[in-house]
Amino acid sequence: MTGLLRGPDGRLRCAWAGSAPEYLAYHDQEWGCRLEGDQALFERMSLEAFQSGLSWITILRKREAFRDAFDHFEIESVAHFDDTDVERLLGDARIVRNRAKIEATVANARAALDLDGTSLSDLLWSFAPSHPRPVPSTMSEVPATTAESTAMAKELKRRGFRFVGPTTAYALMQATGMVDDHLADCWVRGTR
Repeated sequence: MTGLLRGPDGRLRCAWAGSAPEYLAYHDQEWGCRLEGDQALFERMSLEAFQSGLSWITILRKREAFRDAFDHFEIESVAHFDDTDVERLLGDARIVRNRAKIEATVANARAALDLDGTSLSDLLWSFAPSHPRPVPSTMSEVPATTAESTAMAKELKRRGFRFVGPTTAYALMQATGMVDDHLADCWVRGTR
């Protein structure tokens, strides 16, 4: 049972979910759930980019502040952010104040608006694996990148997106249900 823990409810789940209450809720209710829609996927892409180099718990704990600071990740609104907005965000102690990540979020909103007749949701989901992958039994069997996440990152970069490399793209795929990396004996696996 490497990589699993028994939660307070007696259910087996991926061990990373046991380190904080926020992780438990995220694991059980969100991680690996199919998520579609431009705004929802833009939010997740943005938060995954902000997480780069940090722990996910930091982002989870600041998520409501991020939503408030970035107009609930309304793509058109964020695309119109200017230097004044960037400075405002750099002064907002409730979020991660990293200029490169803030500017990338604004640039990514603009790139999302420039997707010639396709939606951000359709573009991202076009990289979901077409065949089921082997079910991981331990966390060591869960990859950090895949051919699909590398292809997604390459296409996003080609279209002007920033701060979405292969590892971030794969984390996005995990978070939004494009792949299911819940371990084989995790109670959540196969329930979505």
